[in-house]
Order: sequence, then C-alpha cells, then structure tokens
Amino acid sequence: MLGDIAGYGRTLVAFSGGVDSSVVVAAAARALGSDRVIAVTAVSPAVPAAEVAFSGEFCAALGVEHRLVDTNEMDVAGYRENGPTRCYFCKSTLLDTAAELARHEHFDSIAVGTNASDLAAGFRPGIRAAAERGVRTPLADAGLDKAAVRALARAWSLTTWDKPAAACLSSRIAYGLAITPARLNRVEQAERDLRRVLTPHGLRDLRVRDLGDSVRVEVDARLVDQARGDEEVRRTVQQAGFDGTPMVVEPFRSGSMNEMLAEPERWRHA
Repeated sequence: MLGDIAGYGRTLVAFSGGVDSSVVVAAAARALGSDRVIAVTAVSPAVPAAEVAFSGEFCAALGVEHRLVDTNEMDVAGYRENGPTRCYFCKSTLLDTAAELARHEHFDSIAVGTNASDLAAGFRPGIRAAAERGVRTPLADAGLDKAAVRALARAWSLTTWDKPAAACLSSRIAYGLAITPARLNRVEQAERDLRRVLTPHGLRDLRVRDLGDSVRVEVDARLVDQARGDEEVRRTVQQAGFDGTPMVVEPFRSGSMNEMLAEPERWRHA
C-alpha cells in the first residue's frame, strides 16, 4: 500500500476521524512525507463536534496539516429528502468541495478510507460517488478489510485502532424523514449524553435512531436489558429532544436503517 501511495503525488485525504481514514492519513504521511499531505474534515450538522475536534488532534500528533471545510449538503435536495441514496449526495458534496481545494492548491490526488469490507457490503451509494470522481482508495486497492485496517492501525500505534465505528448523524434518520439541523442536533445530544451514562458500564457501540413516530436506542447486546430498565437512559433521551416519543432499546446493528427499505435488493448496488 505504501508503495502505491508514494506514486500519488501531493495528496488530500478526506478524513472523518474514523479508523479507516486515519490509516490513510498516516500511510500518506509515511509514504509521501507529512508536508505533502493535508487532511480535510467536513464541518456540517451531520458531523458530531467531538469528531471534528478529535480529527484536529489526531492530525496534529502526526504533523499533518488539517483543514475544516463547510460542505453545505443541506443545500442539496437529494440529501435533505433523505432517500435511500442520501449518502451519494453527501459524499458527492464532500468530494466536490475537496476537489475544488485540491485544484486551487495544486494537489495531485484525493484519497478516502474505503476498505475491502465496504466494497463487499453491497449497499454503499457513497462509494459510487467516489468512483465517479476518480478518488483513490488505497485500503480497498490493497485488499485490506476492516479487521486488517484495525490491525495496521494498532501496529502503527494509532489512537483510532479500537475506536468504534461512527457513521455520520444523518444515517440515524429513517429514510423518507427530512434531514434537518434540529433532527441531527437531538440525535447528537442523545448519543453524547447516553455515552456519559453508559460508558461506566462498558458501552462500546451506540446509535440513537430517529424513526419519526418512535426512537430506537441501539447498544451492545450485553447492555440491552440494563438499558431497557434504566430510567436515566429514558430520561436522557427525552431531554435531548425526544420527549413524548416512544422509545425502544435493541442490540446495535450497523446499517440497520437499510433493513427498513421496502425493496432492499433494488438499492443494493445503487
């Protein structure tokens, strides 16, 4: 992988703060030198403030320049309407913003953290947006799946090696419900405050899913019974902006919103 990246030239990495893109940032710095790499993180209502702050700290530790860019995806109807291909519009907006920066500052390549597991998952509209724009995918090109990426991050002593997956906040909103700053803000607050409540009990994975007529809290399977009976959990979700909304607690399932699609096969390779 490092050999391939060495041929990229000056590289801009779309950096979410997660383990995949963190490995790409670190690999690019190793292969090209930190002065030939910048990491770009979106500033958006869909990106938790904690992730933006973490991204800056991570880059500073590597000596890589970190840029924040306003992506303004709320201006895009296809994103706001929140259909099954919402991620396509979100990724397109981010990468078009990154491409404009790359042209202005004479970068040769743009790279993202897509890994081999993402390619095998089938339903990843954002991958199509990246492919259409000729974006580099060093992890996937090297055949590195999620487990291999985490192993590499650990070998390189990156703080992200065991960081839980953290998809953007819009992925918590059921398809068909309009994406609004208010919906995103209450999900962000609920997840932030629930982590404070449940982390002492060993919480790792957490999602608060806005289903419109109800809210679904997903936690690690071993914590489900405890969370269901914990009045502080219920109160925390209500105080975040879900007051009066029926709440259920279920085991965490990555991509569980896709299970709600009426015709999942129709969208599988969208």
